[in-house]
Amino acid sequence: MVKAIVGANWGDEGKGKITDVMAAQSDIVIRFQGGSNAGHTIINNYGKFALHQLPSGVFYRHITNIIGNGVALSVENFIKEIKSLEERGVPAPNVMVSNRAQIVMPYHVELDSMEEARLSSKSFGSTKSGIAPFYSDKYAKIGFQINDLYDDEASLRDRIAHVLDLKNVLYEHLYHREPLSVDAVYEKLMEYKALITPYVADTFSYLHQAVKEGKTILLEGQLGTLKDPDFGIYPMVTSSSTLAGYGAVGAGIPPYEIRQIVAVVKAYSSAVGAGEFVSEIFGPEADELRRRGGDGGEYGATTGRPRRMGWMDLVASRYGVQVQGATHVALTVMDVLGYLDEIPVCVAYELDGKRIDSFPPTAQLKRCKPVWETLPGWKCDIRGIKRYEDLPENARRYVEFVEERLGVPVWIVSNGPAREDIIYRDCE
Repeated sequence: MVKAIVGANWGDEGKGKITDVMAAQSDIVIRFQGGSNAGHTIINNYGKFALHQLPSGVFYRHITNIIGNGVALSVENFIKEIKSLEERGVPAPNVMVSNRAQIVMPYHVELDSMEEARLSSKSFGSTKSGIAPFYSDKYAKIGFQINDLYDDEASLRDRIAHVLDLKNVLYEHLYHREPLSVDAVYEKLMEYKALITPYVADTFSYLHQAVKEGKTILLEGQLGTLKDPDFGIYPMVTSSSTLAGYGAVGAGIPPYEIRQIVAVVKAYSSAVGAGEFVSEIFGPEADELRRRGGDGGEYGATTGRPRRMGWMDLVASRYGVQVQGATHVALTVMDVLGYLDEIPVCVAYELDGKRIDSFPPTAQLKRCKPVWETLPGWKCDIRGIKRYEDLPENARRYVEFVEERLGVPVWIVSNGPAREDIIYRDCE
């Protein structure tokens, strides 16, 4: 059975923990899109980790972890993450990298940083990880797949020269930098080849055989619905599809094999980077939620930037769940809200004086204002509770209020950052 775990909102919903928990019953965990531009935070017996490219199944010895062909692979960061795990006592994980994955080049990172600087106040809030230039090159057909590293030298150098004819126009005439050289890029690719070779595999064939054998396969998404380039808050989005359906493309699995899609929804809202955020809050109210939130404050796992904060947005979350095609919802960070007497929830939007319940495209979203409804808080710490019926009544009311408006069963309630802080609900 193939399952997917994806974000319903802006990212930062707690997908890493949910993947970590569900991985225990899986044979294979796959990262199928994105790159080093976001992180999944996991707390387990080995400590606290922020994974950026590695799948969240790397803490289990029985799991095969795969970086799919849809990932923007930074070889340096990949090797750094592997070494970091080993240095902290984690047994060497079983990791395979698709031979069709493409490589984030140093010039992608440079171009990302230079363009953000050029845009100044109009920048996209990029993590400067090279993601947009990487995916631009992928679809312009001037990227380098891992299998290209094993081509003959003359052919590879010809391809590099073609790419640099285009890149150096930008380097020299837009950003006023020294041009790139074929020799330097070739040497860097050979360096990557030496580093990545132990992990490279034909993951397409491996996964098709795994599907035939009935293996349990977990697809792990990065970021969330609202950062999807087609359905998100364009243009303030990421550059690869954040949707579960893309798992079939980014991993090479038949789409009809994806039988369960768990959309992760936060019990409040947070976001890193620019873009529309209707339920956003500011000032002391936001500072307090940020300080209490997450597993040690709401700060980006990759950037360390303070996250923008807001209350639960049911319009955005319902849309996110629908776009993902979710069969189940995992509701995370419920424990964080225990300090509140009352909990505001955005239940609708006001657009040009009219109430709407649907999530509009960006041009209209800019004009939307939140319509609030207030629910009673439960005013206690709910960490350590294992059974849903043992939650305070108002906590259960909150879960059921969210479930009713999302239209998808809340299967998992996360009531703390640790692996064991989790409650399963009967959704049959």
